[in-house]
Amino acid sequence: MERRRLGGTDMDVSWLGFGAARIATDTGSPAAAEQLLNALLDSGVNYIDTADCYGESEETLGKYISHRRDEYWLTTKCGHAAGEVTAPEWTAEAVTQGIDQSLRRMQTDYLDLVHIHSCEVDVLRRGDVLRALQDAQNAGKTRHIGYSGDNDAALEAIGMGVFATLLTSFSVVDQSGLDEVLPAAEAAGMGIIAKRPIANAAFNRPASPYSYADEYWQRAQHFTLPAGAPEDGVALALRFCHSFDYIDTAIVGIDSLNQLQSNVEQVAAGPLPPSVLKSLRGQFKEHGHDWSQLM
Repeated sequence: MERRRLGGTDMDVSWLGFGAARIATDTGSPAAAEQLLNALLDSGVNYIDTADCYGESEETLGKYISHRRDEYWLTTKCGHAAGEVTAPEWTAEAVTQGIDQSLRRMQTDYLDLVHIHSCEVDVLRRGDVLRALQDAQNAGKTRHIGYSGDNDAALEAIGMGVFATLLTSFSVVDQSGLDEVLPAAEAAGMGIIAKRPIANAAFNRPASPYSYADEYWQRAQHFTLPAGAPEDGVALALRFCHSFDYIDTAIVGIDSLNQLQSNVEQVAAGPLPPSVLKSLRGQFKEHGHDWSQLM
């Protein structure tokens, strides 16, 4: 599987990453979750993204693949009052408690990367959350720190010059990051991770697949499928994202072995044909010029 260096870190990441938010709920059973997680690693996926607020995601990762810890980059997000975190969210205490909780849950003594989870500009400017992240890094709890977010908050985080990576929204129906956010992050030497790269599986669907995808589905109604484009909306969206060198890895929620095989094949197919890419860019500029990144 294709790998790219994640910005200025030492992490060579698979272009297809795994978003583990629903690993504990959508696979159907603990046995299926265990099988899928090990199949992901066997396929060459080595970038795993979770968060302290994703229910039993972290515990599931710890239970089923902690014995293969040297085969993948383990990344999480913090800042919420979730699980055993008792401190108010977006405080230094919440960050510290969240990181310690994540280490326990995932049965590891270090994380490769911790993102602050989509906090607003005022939290970044206040400084205590950043100091807590840096303290965790200095203590060896995480090797790198990053910011997860979009729009003005992402630009604020980029401008601070302290984060190694940016996790940000980017897809065929969420292209506004190309205007400022992605070029600024690249210029700052940050690794860039795309979240929601398949637009919540809402593109070229007769109806929104679930409520969380409603906004993406509504945006998708403004697009027509270009000649030569994949008819499968997930394939089109993933290959669209793969068409931009800004993106070092794209995290996709995968809940079955069939989805894993399909996603691997889509990535192997490479970027979209130039004519298809040009059409999709033009349609977004026409209809989505005032659409901001979805948080």
